[in-house]
Amino acid sequence: MKKLSKNAKRGIRAGVCLAGLVACMVAEKIATGSPAFLMPLCFGIVYFACGYDVLKKCVLNVCRGRVFDENFLMTIASVGAFVLGDYAEAVAVMIFYQVGETFQSYAVGKSRKSISSLMSLRPDVARKVTGEGTEEIFPEEAEIGDILEIRAGERIPLDGRVTEGNCYLDVSALTGESVPVYVETGSEVLSGSIVSGGVVRVRAEKAFTESTVSRILDLVENASSKKAKTENFISVFAKYYTPAVVFAALALAIVPSLITGEWTVWIGRALTFLVVSCPCALVISVPLGFFGGIGGAGKKGILFKGADMIERFTKADTFVFDKTGTLTEGKFTVTKVLPESRREEILRYAAVCECKSNHPVARSVVEAYRGGIPDGYAVEEIAGKGVKAEKEGEVILAGNLSLMENFGVAVSGVGEGTTVYIAVNGRFIGLIEVEDQVRKDSGFLISSLRKEGFRTVMLTGDNEAVASRVAGELGIGEYRSGLLPADKADAVDKIIGEKKGEGAVVFVGDGINDSPVIMRADIGVSMGGIGSDCAIEAADVVLMHDDPSALLEARKISFRTMRIVKQNIVFALAVKLAVLAGSAFGLTSMLFGVPDMWFAVFADVGVSVLAILNSMRTLRTGKDPSAEKKA
Repeated sequence: MKKLSKNAKRGIRAGVCLAGLVACMVAEKIATGSPAFLMPLCFGIVYFACGYDVLKKCVLNVCRGRVFDENFLMTIASVGAFVLGDYAEAVAVMIFYQVGETFQSYAVGKSRKSISSLMSLRPDVARKVTGEGTEEIFPEEAEIGDILEIRAGERIPLDGRVTEGNCYLDVSALTGESVPVYVETGSEVLSGSIVSGGVVRVRAEKAFTESTVSRILDLVENASSKKAKTENFISVFAKYYTPAVVFAALALAIVPSLITGEWTVWIGRALTFLVVSCPCALVISVPLGFFGGIGGAGKKGILFKGADMIERFTKADTFVFDKTGTLTEGKFTVTKVLPESRREEILRYAAVCECKSNHPVARSVVEAYRGGIPDGYAVEEIAGKGVKAEKEGEVILAGNLSLMENFGVAVSGVGEGTTVYIAVNGRFIGLIEVEDQVRKDSGFLISSLRKEGFRTVMLTGDNEAVASRVAGELGIGEYRSGLLPADKADAVDKIIGEKKGEGAVVFVGDGINDSPVIMRADIGVSMGGIGSDCAIEAADVVLMHDDPSALLEARKISFRTMRIVKQNIVFALAVKLAVLAGSAFGLTSMLFGVPDMWFAVFADVGVSVLAILNSMRTLRTGKDPSAEKKA
């Protein structure tokens, strides 16, 4: 038999107690000649059955010095109502409070489930290949260089590269993308991906703690620690608000009673005042709204590093983009080698310099050279300019024009676009032109941002010709070319200095070499960089796939979350203030003929339930904003 959850037990208890309340109310009408103690006893049993946990928490919290909370308010109000003879109202307060708690628990559970679905990324075991076959180990025990075997239906435990086999990978939990990804020998794979059919062997290239799955889990687990300004305001508000209303209720009970002598009437209204004033709707629904927003975004492959990022994203009005790997594919191909007659020689010299580099341009050059690469060279990278390789007196240079100028090499002819110039022993021998393709979704992203009136800027280390071509193709408003990493940071600082009011500057990079700039921007976004070493540490928002239009989805989720949070605040305060004013002077019972305490129950539990249900809307992921372009 399946064990009932705590939430289900609470719901059943509230339902049984509600039936008991109805039975007591009927019995009270029928049993007119019953002993005086009978009805208080019956109502008391139902009251205690429904509210014993609230009473217990109230006593324990008071003993610990935490007096002013919702348990204290509910206890004082309901016990006071019981003492005044309003038995049905006292029991109703507890029952509907439990109903509200049930809705809250369900909503929080659903929010946590949306986030905990990411937690299922964590693999339980890794299958290490040994000389005798395979052995199962914990993923944390695997080391860089180990060969791991992953079978159909299993998750890849560590980031690595396929050494044997081929298959399709289900990466939906990582990126939100439902289309399987085909991998084969040599393909890079990320931990958390599920092997769909076949068996592959993967060489681990990162430790478990540095792998994608660990970084995602760390990010999600710590997201709630960064509160938005709105959320912090509500926490501070509740801290001072609760004791204030307690003393206000005390004054409402005493001052008018001393004047009119109607102690029962004013004490009853004060108790109603306490029930109405309970800040549950705000204290619960606001954090729940942000929590739901983070969970809903996670389903779309968007990781917000805290609720404050959701709030800040709604103020973004300037979007600054790195070019390579962000707006473009970052996958260069060699398009021209000049002079063509020396093609193989030029590519061989370039491959010597670039063979140890992970830069996209370097990889394209190495892939273009089909021969064997000579070894034994001492390779030195010159930041922002290129590479120098030296062996037995031979010096090879491969880089941009600045590198050639630094070493006094006279260059004949200038390439178009991204160009690698090659010199041997101080003599220029040729150049290699490579080209990077613009991402198919970049144009849709830029046009969407510009339609809304946002400023768009592109920063790149490429030359003017390349920058101008890409900016023109995408319709970007401004661009800066020929920038070193430090220059990009300075450019972002200048843009931040130019912003007006509370606007925020967003920098979007690939998370590999843009970390300093990502950290310096008001909002740093790493796109497609979940597997890089610095992406999560540097970025405020991580887009886990290579679709630039996910930035639009992040904005949509931010605005929807903030709209729902603000709706809850306005709705809760408006209803509470109206009912507080009405109940303090007996207007609600006068106008509607219903006891004030019943209106108090609605203003507390009813408003809380409605606010919680509204907050749950943040879990909805909605339609992909790029659907129009994909159609």
